[in-house]
Formats: sequence, structure tokens, C-alpha cells
Amino acid sequence: MQDLAEGVARFQRDVFPAKAELFAHLAAHHTPRTLFIGCSDARVVPELITGSEPGELFVIRTAGNLVPAYRPGGDGVTASVEYAVSALGVSDVVVCGHSGCGAMTALAGRHDLSDAPAVASWLRHADAAQARTAATGDVAALIRQNVLAQLANLATHPSVARARAENRLTLHGWVYDIATGGVESLPAAGPDTATAA
Repeated sequence: MQDLAEGVARFQRDVFPAKAELFAHLAAHHTPRTLFIGCSDARVVPELITGSEPGELFVIRTAGNLVPAYRPGGDGVTASVEYAVSALGVSDVVVCGHSGCGAMTALAGRHDLSDAPAVASWLRHADAAQARTAATGDVAALIRQNVLAQLANLATHPSVARARAENRLTLHGWVYDIATGGVESLPAAGPDTATAA
């Protein structure tokens, strides 16, 4: 906690004063253009990767950058997607996977998750991706297939489907390489999933 407290002090002393005008604007305006859905992994920092300023990205981070397919009643991810698309009117959604993803490594390696039942249940949202790569056990291939599967899941959300039908929303699939800083845009996989970034 000491490191975090020191970080807050540095922010208040060095960062905030330099961006005071931006923060004053943000205090009354929330108009991000992009919903960024990434992994909870601490090595993946959406604002850093994209060079975005505060207020430019609406960010959802989940283990494995997973997006449950829509179901009535929803959950925190569904509510956040709906808010970003319907209330904030984002024009782009990025689903970003990354190299060395622990969730995808566990699936590809068929790790025993019996001591982590909530994690095991959550990773079921990657079943389609796993089915496409089950024979290979290739983590990199699974990471890519997972991004495409999550874009397909995202397309099942009514707010997303409506915005796409009205040509107000574009979906993008990315894979971030931690070691090189590279970002690969996955090619369009059909009208119901994604367009290249």
C-alpha cells in the first residue's frame, strides 16, 4: 500500500496539475469514443497501449477478456457493454487479447481448476475458442480464436446488434504482444463478428 500511496501523491503533485484543464472538463463530461474490453492481467494497460488520455476509453477488464453471450438479467459485463453502447454512444469496441494470457494457457494446457471453481466456470465463456483449437493446444492460436469468439458473443447483445444495424458501431479484434509491444489486428471474420482495426 505504501507504493500506491506514494503513487497518489506523485499524481496529485505532478500529473494532475499538468492536466488540470482536462480533469476540469472531465468532471462534467463523459464521452469516450471507444469501449476497450481487455484482460484483467496487470501487464495489459489499455490507456498505455493506446496512448489514450483519461476520458477517451471506457474500459472493461475481465479474466481472459471474456464477454458472456447476452442473456436476460445480465451481469456486470453485460451492464457495462449496454451502458457504453446505449448511454455513452461509443462508436468502436475493441476486444483485446494478449500474449501469455493465464486464462488461455490454463485452457490450452487443460490445467486442473478444481481449486478455483469460479475461474473454471468463468472460462466456459471461451468454449467456442477452445473447440476451434482443442486439437493443437497452441496457446497463441487459442488467444486469437478467443478474441474472435468474444466478438461473436458481444454481437449477441441487443445494444450492440442495434447499434451495428444502424451503422453506429464497429467491432475490432486485437492481440497485444507483451514482449514486443506489438498489436495485431485480427482480420474480419464475417459480418456477425468483427472488422479489422
